[in-house]
Amino acid sequence: MDLDNSSMLNSTLAIIYPREATILAAVCACIFSVVGVVGNFITTVALLMHPKLRGHVTTMFVLSLCVSDLMFCAINLPLTARRYVREQWGLGDQLCQMFAFVFYGNEAVSLLSMVAITINRYTLIAYYDMYAQIYTTTKIWVQLFLIWLVSFGLMVPPLLGVWGKLGLDPKTFSCTILSDETGHSPKKYLFVFGFALPCLVIIVSYSCIYWRVRESKRKLEGRSKLSGQTAKEKEEDSRLTTLMLTIFLCFLACFLPLMIMNVADDSIKFPWLHIIASILAWASSVINPLIYAATNRQYRAAYGNLLKFCKSNPVMKRTTWGSRTVGHSSNSPHYGEKRNPLNEPTKL
Repeated sequence: MDLDNSSMLNSTLAIIYPREATILAAVCACIFSVVGVVGNFITTVALLMHPKLRGHVTTMFVLSLCVSDLMFCAINLPLTARRYVREQWGLGDQLCQMFAFVFYGNEAVSLLSMVAITINRYTLIAYYDMYAQIYTTTKIWVQLFLIWLVSFGLMVPPLLGVWGKLGLDPKTFSCTILSDETGHSPKKYLFVFGFALPCLVIIVSYSCIYWRVRESKRKLEGRSKLSGQTAKEKEEDSRLTTLMLTIFLCFLACFLPLMIMNVADDSIKFPWLHIIASILAWASSVINPLIYAATNRQYRAAYGNLLKFCKSNPVMKRTTWGSRTVGHSSNSPHYGEKRNPLNEPTKL
């Protein structure tokens, strides 16, 4: 009887996901895991070492995004590749629950970090005079703590079995959110409050940013030009805002197909579309470093500084990394050598 049930289950799995689809998913998961870990780790180190960017408020939220993507690529993707190769989970119920907990928690962190970045950009443009009071070091750390607390806190009820549960879906051999014994599941509510609502906030915020920037340009018409430094700062802020908008649009393009397929094709009548949608969702954790390098000059400078740092000798490495004076330097990692090395380090 057990053998019959096992063969029926394997037959069902073969119908849901063709072998070619599972192999493609496994290969993409492996590639994304390696590229994502390397890319997000390099980005994290590069931003921390860059004199100008590491003191930027937005960088703190970008680092939160990088750490979240790094965890996803290092933990979830290798396990995902394994289950698609074997076409089963096979690692026990507890690890399956933790897989789902980390998976959904990390995606929530990524999206809420983007929300925080968007609100930060809007505050800078709309409430410039209050910006320094709103974004103090303490308040930034509080925001980051709340982002991670809320993201993983939303997954505690299903983890404990209070509202829904985390476990294995035999049809797709995936660890996900399931209905509990009473038939209750928080999946729809998490979709609304954990995905749809944050996306709406981001869209509204960027719409407001666009409107305020347009109004500012109109007011400046006919007036004298801004000073060189002010114009340069505004140009950098505009580029950074464009970069963050690009990241959100790419995130939306990656995750929206998966959300649509989960809602529109819950019975998995089109397995290939589900696989492609999943692959796109995984790609969201990999593409951000590529976007940073391709669209923003300051982030390219950060990668360049890291490359120079790696090529320099040990003495230069200690000077570049250890000197606090570099916090107010230009983009060059050797700028501190041009200053008096005996000067007392300046506080950031």
